[in-house]
Amino acid sequence: MRTIKLTLNGTPIGREVEDSRLLIEFLREDLKLTGTKESCGVGVCGACTVLLDGKPISSCLALAVHADGRAVTTIEGIAEGDRLHPLQEAFLAHGGFQCGICTPGQILAAKALLDANAHPTRAEIQHWMMGNLCRCTGYYKIIESIAAAAGAE
Repeated sequence: MRTIKLTLNGTPIGREVEDSRLLIEFLREDLKLTGTKESCGVGVCGACTVLLDGKPISSCLALAVHADGRAVTTIEGIAEGDRLHPLQEAFLAHGGFQCGICTPGQILAAKALLDANAHPTRAEIQHWMMGNLCRCTGYYKIIESIAAAAGAE
């Protein structure tokens, strides 16, 4: 067991965790933040994407202790009070979601993109989002949603 301290969605927290505890287990089971989804369990689908110090990672591969002293952002942390994040609004307005399993990971990966490049081209969006799979759509609405949030509609 180890005590970790991190900033989670803007709030400093400290918890004791097992050294082998996965970040996704820590978030979903210990902290009850169930917005982060697990799908493949091997880091290839993107459903479990969270931001670690602003960079997208697969939380199904990262240990919770790896987040010690760092900032973790989950889907629960990007809205401001009752006001949805522009990406969340765009996914709703442009149909960028279907069943919702991949949506939190899609939105967080897209947030990392827009934080790094506020006005990406469609080709840049497509390239960046290649690590986030969706089994329900043809990706057109996801790309359209991200482009809309970037003002590239």
